[in-house]
Amino acid sequence: MEDKISEAIQTALESSPKRNFVESVDISFTIKDVDLKNPTNRIKEEIRLPSGRGKEIKVAMFAAGEAATKAKAAGIAVFSPQEIEEFGGKKGQAKKVANQFDFFLSEVPHMGLIGRYLGTVLGPRGKMPRPVPPTLDPAALATGLSNTVVIKSGDKMTFHASFGTVAQSHEELLANAMEVFTRVTGRLERGVGNIRSLFIKTSMGPAQRIEVIN
Repeated sequence: MEDKISEAIQTALESSPKRNFVESVDISFTIKDVDLKNPTNRIKEEIRLPSGRGKEIKVAMFAAGEAATKAKAAGIAVFSPQEIEEFGGKKGQAKKVANQFDFFLSEVPHMGLIGRYLGTVLGPRGKMPRPVPPTLDPAALATGLSNTVVIKSGDKMTFHASFGTVAQSHEELLANAMEVFTRVTGRLERGVGNIRSLFIKTSMGPAQRIEVIN
């Protein structure tokens, strides 16, 4: 499969016209013979990409006091507990913030408040905050997330994730793609046998189908 994925990446890059922005490169899975009505069969993997995401990610944290000071020093955007409640009454603003950031962190005491006021906005986007205990430096957590991608199926047989950008080398993209492929197939009972189809594409380019032999 590595040779086929390598060829699909190369074709995807060559067939994508030049854009005035840096396109992401995505991998899309359609699985079969998996009962996704059973939540235990649903795929949700946080994958550390060996070559990084190829772009800067944006992290925000709900914090106050010393934790807020540490987060700001690390370049993390900070929202106060008071702002959490304010977002609850301003859904449009809350959605804008949710779309603006890739990941959210939070001090543990604020998690209940976030669930109450922002759960309906952050939850469906898969962006509920990661709790940060007092002993953990938010900067260290943010650094780890800078190379992390989340892929999840929910109850859908087709799902996808970005595994890099066109600014990265072919070797870097291949290493990332193989990491995602290995993690997803590792969650499936029959591995590749549970994959109906597999595609790779740039965000605006044509999809390249990868032949999957079962």
